[in-house]
This record gives sequence, structure tokens and C-alpha cells, in this order.
Amino acid sequence: MKTRFRLIRRESRGGMYYLVDTATGVRSSLQTSDPNGAKQIVDAKNQAEVQPFLNLQIAKAYLSAVDSTMKSRTWRQAAEALTATKQGANQKRWRTVLKDKALALLFDKVIIETQGDLLLQVLRVGCVSTNIYLRRLHNFCLDMNWLPWPLIPKRQWPAIRFKEKRAITWAEHVRIIERERNPERKAFYQLAWHLGASQSDLAHLQAEDVDWTARIVCFFRQKIRWRAVQPPQIRFGKEVEAILKTLPKTGPLFPYLINIDCTHRGTEFRQRCHGLGIYGVTLHSYRYAWAERAKIAGYPERFAQLALGHNSKAVHRAYSRNAQVTLPPLEEYENKPPLAPVIPLPTPDHPPVPVADDSASSGPPEAVANG
Repeated sequence: MKTRFRLIRRESRGGMYYLVDTATGVRSSLQTSDPNGAKQIVDAKNQAEVQPFLNLQIAKAYLSAVDSTMKSRTWRQAAEALTATKQGANQKRWRTVLKDKALALLFDKVIIETQGDLLLQVLRVGCVSTNIYLRRLHNFCLDMNWLPWPLIPKRQWPAIRFKEKRAITWAEHVRIIERERNPERKAFYQLAWHLGASQSDLAHLQAEDVDWTARIVCFFRQKIRWRAVQPPQIRFGKEVEAILKTLPKTGPLFPYLINIDCTHRGTEFRQRCHGLGIYGVTLHSYRYAWAERAKIAGYPERFAQLALGHNSKAVHRAYSRNAQVTLPPLEEYENKPPLAPVIPLPTPDHPPVPVADDSASSGPPEAVANG
């Protein structure tokens, strides 16, 4: 049988050996002048060309010495192992991923027998979530040494492009509130507008989360409640106070909504929006609306981050990027009177600063100065 690769030696290159592909005519340097080493390389290349199936079996034999289940482990088994490492809502999302029709093309394949072309086919059939979760599954297999090398290099993965998200407008919110007849859902949508909390955080609010003395709503976010982060503390005004007074004084503020799945809450809201001819918004749009309103009003970014529970400025700016802000003239800021000096609070090391009392004198400043 005629072999595909052969060796040549070039004296002009210091006696280096080159590999010649007889099918394409391409030459590539082997970076060696050792005849024995060069012969071993060309023999391996020709053997790999003639016996690809045999080489795969040999590779399996070597790998099974390290991991006996590697030669039979499928992508479904890897996905189930990854799902078992998750908790709560994350685990539920991965259970939904196991039902993805696009990933079904991949799940029954043995991992080490999979070619990158199959992953690209899955990405073409699937949607944005397929791209996201297939990346995570692929990287999980790499980290667990179930894949000897990446099937798709990092730079070759198709870009993730989300659909444009928008905030709900005040006019749309008013129409939803005016039509809503269920008092619990009505209060839920109203608080979503005023607090900007996610639907899960809002549904799990307890009466004990409301500090009536300080007029603050404080709660741990469901998404990151196990992390050591400062919980959102949102000071409320008269409108929120009026809404809170209509809700239970103990226990969950929303007894029905706390017991249903987040997807059901989202479906109910979408049905109400579609009944009014409102499209392109979800319950999460209330968070975008709150962030945009805060940006337009000039609310300090650090306060807005704390209210929404964002540790990252980049995330917060993504929420408020569609806000239409009209910049005031610089001359207005230049002509503003200077702010009053800030008087620090007294401490044991720093006694209170005495403040002159001008009310005791009714005379002009000159008379007061002269005693």
C-alpha cells in the first residue's frame, strides 16, 4: 500500500528532516536532524492514516487504565453528574437542560468518541440556552479529565447573542394595575415597580423583612443567599407604605405567590400583558425599569447597586443602559450655591464642634463683632 507521508532531508537547512504530504504536496519541518526520530514520526503519521479505528481502540485501552468508565461514559451521564453538583433553582435549570431537543443529538454519544463537528451541529439546531449550557457541560468534562482536549477551541465557539431586553413603561404598568382584580397580584406588581426586586425575592418577602421604624425593606436575595454579601436595604415612601398596609402583618406577604413556581408567576404575568396587547416584557422588566428610573433621576449608582443587589457595576449598567438621560447645562451646576459644610458626629475623641448662635444678637454683623 502506498503511504501518504514521506521524509526528505534538506542540507541547506542544517540537515533538518521534512514531512511531505503526497496527497497535497505540503511540506512541514519535523524540527529534527535525527534520522531515527524522523522515521518514528513519519511511521506514526502513516499508521494513524491507515488505521484510525485501531488507534481509537488503542487510545481507549490507555485511557481505561486511568478511568475504567471513560470508554463508555456518555454526555448524558456527564450532564447528570453536573446536575447533581447544583442546588435549588440551578439544579432545576439543569434538569430542564436534560430535556433540550438539540442536546438530545449529543447525549447518547460516548464522550471520547465525539467529534467537534457534532457539537457545532447541536449549536446550529439549538438556541441561545443551548450554546450556554453546552459550553458549561463541555468545560465540566474538560475539568473532570473526561475529555483529553477541547473539541471546540475557546475562540471558535459561536458568540452568545441574547434577545434585546427592555423595561416596562409607566403607562404599561398602569394598564396592568387597572385591569388586575386579584388584590395579591395587584400588590405584587405595584411593589415590583417601587422596589425593583426580582420576582422570586418579592414573592418570598416576609412581614418581618419590613422595618417600620426605619422604613426599610431588607431581604436576602434568593439567588445569592448563601454568599456573604450585604442584603438589599430599600427605604420606602408613602406609596409603598400604603401598599404594605394592605398585606399580611405576619408571615409571607404573598401567601399564594410564594407557593407557586417562578415559571407559573411569569406565565400569569405574560397572559395579562398579552390580554392588554403588551409584548416584549416579563416580570424581570420591572428591574430594568427601576434601574432606568434611578439613572434618569440622578440616583447615586452605589445606592442603586445596593437596592438591586448588584455587586458588579457592569451588571448594573447593563440594566440601565437604555435610560434616556437629558444632560443639564454645565452653567447650572457652576451657578449653584455651594453646599453647606458637613459637621461630623461627636465621638469620645472628638467633642462636638461649637456653633455660634447668632439669634442672641439682633444688631448688624459689625456690632456683633465689636461686642
